[in-house]
Amino acid sequence: MNISYNWLKKYILLTLSPEETAKKLTSIGLETGKVENVESVPGGLRGLVTARVVECHDHPDSDHLHVTKVDKGDGELLQIVCGAPNCREGIITVLAPIGTKLYGGEEPFTIKKSKIRGVESFGMLCAEDEIGIGTSHAGIIELPSDTPVGMPANEYYNIENDYVMEVDITPNRADAISHFGVARDLAAALGLKLMKPSVEGFKVDNNKSRISVSVENTEACPRYSALTISGITIKESPEWLKNKLTAIGVRSINNVVDVTNFILHELGQPLHSFDADKIKGGKVIVRTLPDQTKMTTLDGVERSLSANDLIICNEKEGMCIAGVFGGMESGITDETKNVFLESAYFNPVWIRKTARRHGLNTDASFRYERGCDPNNTVYALKRAAMLIKEVAGGEISSDIIDIYPNPINDFKVHLSYGKVNSLIGKEIPKDVVKDILSRLEIRICAESEDALDLEVPPYRVDVRRDVDVIEDILRIYGYGNVVPGERLDTSISYSQKPDPAKLQTALSRQLTGAGFNEILNNSLTKLSYYNGLQSYPVGRAVKIMNPLGSDLSVTRQTLLFGGLESIAHNRNRQRANIKFYEFGNCYHYNAEKSGGENALAAYSEEMHLGVWMAGNTSDASWSGVSRKITFFDLKAHVINLLTRAGIKQNSYVTKEGDEDIYSKSIRFETRQGKTIAVLGIVSPKILKAFDIDTEVFFADVLFKNVVSLIKDVAITYKELPKYPEVKRDLALLIDKNINFAEIENIAYQTERKLLKKVVLFDVYEGKNLEEGKKSYAVSFTLQDNEKTLEDRRIDSTMERLTKAFEEKLGAKLR
Repeated sequence: MNISYNWLKKYILLTLSPEETAKKLTSIGLETGKVENVESVPGGLRGLVTARVVECHDHPDSDHLHVTKVDKGDGELLQIVCGAPNCREGIITVLAPIGTKLYGGEEPFTIKKSKIRGVESFGMLCAEDEIGIGTSHAGIIELPSDTPVGMPANEYYNIENDYVMEVDITPNRADAISHFGVARDLAAALGLKLMKPSVEGFKVDNNKSRISVSVENTEACPRYSALTISGITIKESPEWLKNKLTAIGVRSINNVVDVTNFILHELGQPLHSFDADKIKGGKVIVRTLPDQTKMTTLDGVERSLSANDLIICNEKEGMCIAGVFGGMESGITDETKNVFLESAYFNPVWIRKTARRHGLNTDASFRYERGCDPNNTVYALKRAAMLIKEVAGGEISSDIIDIYPNPINDFKVHLSYGKVNSLIGKEIPKDVVKDILSRLEIRICAESEDALDLEVPPYRVDVRRDVDVIEDILRIYGYGNVVPGERLDTSISYSQKPDPAKLQTALSRQLTGAGFNEILNNSLTKLSYYNGLQSYPVGRAVKIMNPLGSDLSVTRQTLLFGGLESIAHNRNRQRANIKFYEFGNCYHYNAEKSGGENALAAYSEEMHLGVWMAGNTSDASWSGVSRKITFFDLKAHVINLLTRAGIKQNSYVTKEGDEDIYSKSIRFETRQGKTIAVLGIVSPKILKAFDIDTEVFFADVLFKNVVSLIKDVAITYKELPKYPEVKRDLALLIDKNINFAEIENIAYQTERKLLKKVVLFDVYEGKNLEEGKKSYAVSFTLQDNEKTLEDRRIDSTMERLTKAFEEKLGAKLR
């Protein structure tokens, strides 16, 4: 938000420089960035003066140039050559002496001594567009005959030289989204008197207006204030008003609209002005309209309204989306003579939902959805009405209409001095605490020796608890005034073993080293992704109460879809070979656990690691051959990850997966049945929804289960084997529906001591095999750490393995 330094000085006697002011604002929680010097006219007309043309003669070598003598008020006449048709003796105009820099053109240029057709010229007489105060180039500027000669042009035109500070207002500080709000905080911090613009001069001129107001939805509109101003003239705003708005980057539109924008930035209270003659039936009704009602807004867009949008209506139709955007048919035009001025307090939640529904973010909605001051509507209305009369004329032709059936009271807080000193870490005198509270406009309604009962004004939406008040006290007291004591009490914190953060870092390094790129996706996603899924049913999705849109309506149950969005995005930009990974939380809702005393019991949140692969193993290169990625590439990476985590391959088993997000999948489980990871080929039906036309392999690693499994893994150190390993191969004839994982599991269950490795090195499904059969060639590595294996023991082990395959799988040796 842009804050004008000159504007702030209207409310407090500020003696700090702009840079010092910015530093002070940052110290009290209103973080301020750059401070920029701005002028209502580029260059500020520096060096330009008013001057009178004393003599004017035709140029001896031109039919349109004039040679003049100009008095600039210092007793010395300057010779200047001028080509303006209105240049004549006696005219008072604006002079740019030698050395003056003009900013009216595309590029600034400096006035220099010159010779024009043989005649020397020592300056320039200026047109409006040449100095940036207008667009006319028909001739030089003509000032009134009583204008003092030699007067600086920036004084004559009242050019404002200002400094604008860029203040970053956090969402909770709705009270500071205005110049007066920032000045109020500065006044509290600096101990200055806050000067609020007076509205004592407000008076109703007559009661000719017959516009009535009714509020049908007081939940959405707790307070509605309004009045009518008649007989105004829509025209350009005066310079002072344009300068104020221009300095903070607001474009001037016309005098009435500029006043409403001025009040918005001065007080933080949005106003809306209607053409009173366009209010059909003379009635303003604050209500909702039926779903899908059409309405055209000021930007010319026809919008379909929701039954949950609050609308300012006349007797026949909607005129404005309350607190968000005005309507095309009821707005101010150059022909407007009578204005109905609205100043209201709308429910922040209603405004936020409506703004998100329609994809609108206006200055008004920005303030309303954060929370305006409900007790400021009438004051802002009076202030605006007085300014409109000043700049547009007219009469206030109605009493103030103020519908406020349920006044919003101050929020009550009990504050203990002991807690103040405990949280701040320093004993602050009671009189200092009370003084700060007074400066913050927090009223003390009762006090005792040890505590205070406070009333916090409604505009402080961020102060609802005693700790909030203490934070405010510390802000104003000054963080730098709290010096840590010489003694620092601390305790040794518990360090979880194994440390999940360190494990995450280790696995990230492993994947990055293997050529994977880490991605980070939003944990909010589309509900439609889960339609029809059994693995992740819609009923288990955690729904967002106030979603930003349908694309962000639920929290993710799986990392899969975020990764597919990233894959589609990359493939659409010619990045076909994908190796991604992501660490992120997934969320689930279990209705069976709801309804108890613990409202959160039905919700769960767990860390997962997602790994995606698609395309080829590498880009084409002279140094190596690229091939298509297969499921076994993904499986190898997952096994390597688990090995890196310290989980041996024989400590988990492989089973066939049944998740419907895959066309084929397997799962790694502990021997106790706890899932460690699920990996497979993503279902083509799901890929089609993302317009992905290639196979995608996805692994979902349950990080929590990996961490818990590591706890049971004892880290042991062993020397290199002294005794040789032995390899034996078996060619097994098995049913086609049997996978290698089953063979692997049976092998490790049958021989746990000697069996070190099981490798599938050939698959045959060709001729000379029985129908429905296939042949697996499997290599078994055996080793005894205590002695050399004898043939008898090797043969016995292989016989037991063969028998186990026959009994459990119906396998035959080829």
